Amino acid sequence: MAQRRGATAVLLLLFSLVPPVWGQGDSSDDYLRGYAAALVRREFDISTEAVSVRDGIVTIAADVSDADLERIRHILIRIEGVREVVRADAATRPKGWTWLPGTAPFRPLFADPRWPRFGGAYVHYFGDDELGNVGVANFGEHLPMVRYSPSYGGSWDLGIQAGVFAIFDFDHSFDLINADYVAAIPVTYAKDDFAAFLRVFHQSSHLGDEYLLRGDAEERVNLSYEAVHLLLSYDLPLRLRLYGGGAYIFRIEPSDIDRWRIQTGAEWIGPSLSDRVGIRPLAAVDVQIEQEGGWTTNVAPAVGLLFERRLGRGPNFTVLAHYFNGRSPNGQFYDRDVEYVGLSGEFHFF
Repeated sequence: MAQRRGATAVLLLLFSLVPPVWGQGDSSDDYLRGYAAALVRREFDISTEAVSVRDGIVTIAADVSDADLERIRHILIRIEGVREVVRADAATRPKGWTWLPGTAPFRPLFADPRWPRFGGAYVHYFGDDELGNVGVANFGEHLPMVRYSPSYGGSWDLGIQAGVFAIFDFDHSFDLINADYVAAIPVTYAKDDFAAFLRVFHQSSHLGDEYLLRGDAEERVNLSYEAVHLLLSYDLPLRLRLYGGGAYIFRIEPSDIDRWRIQTGAEWIGPSLSDRVGIRPLAAVDVQIEQEGGWTTNVAPAVGLLFERRLGRGPNFTVLAHYFNGRSPNGQFYDRDVEYVGLSGEFHFF
């Protein structure tokens, strides 16, 4: 494996450093197809038969996501003679079932404070009687399990989603304050620039033992509920994405909590800051309006950098500055208004 990765790295380095030499060979479509197919097979495990070239335009006849298509393009566009990399239309893509497809068609919501991800953050609360400097630890992901590509185009995915969201009090010996646990079964559909996300999920919330022993906690709330959550997403030009939807809680304890929530937001991922390094500026905002508390509004903007996975492998990574104003996203404090700023580093595997 190490030799394979080393050979690939050397090959790509030669592509980028000596394009005049690369171009001195035969730049016919057959020649380009040979190199393109070999790279796509090696780095993305896509069959060589799924790659074709005509007039310098490389066509990938496989069910690849927009994100993976962009990564393939980033590699192949370096080849002298390749003018563009496109995905085959729905009529020529493979149909049927795919197990463990590898990418989630509904991309993560970067500004949503409760979207499952792996990462951590430092957060500073303003004007809170109990919390000042807080550490955040998140563990979770959306894992696509099976994909069905119908004859009418697009793809349906069934997966699992799970997450743990914990906060620690840096001002009191790193005491665990609150931990929320989320488990969900998501179903997604994606076609071209449109994506839909539907999940049924469970969330429960718990106070930390150290925090309880301090005697500062108010009466514990046994917050536990199940809900259905629907989001629709559309990619606009200039790498702008809009999404919207809502959630309804169909079982909750305590039972007197209101059930509806509206969610909307936008994301912008800018152009790569370098052809050789996959770093892009990122800006996002998530807005949630909760029926609980009289339709209160939670606003969560974020801005930072997206470090893209290289050669189709590994996670994406974000470094983001966050702001939040609204009802606390931490389950045991759901009825408190909070305001904070923070800095996070997060991995996104799918």
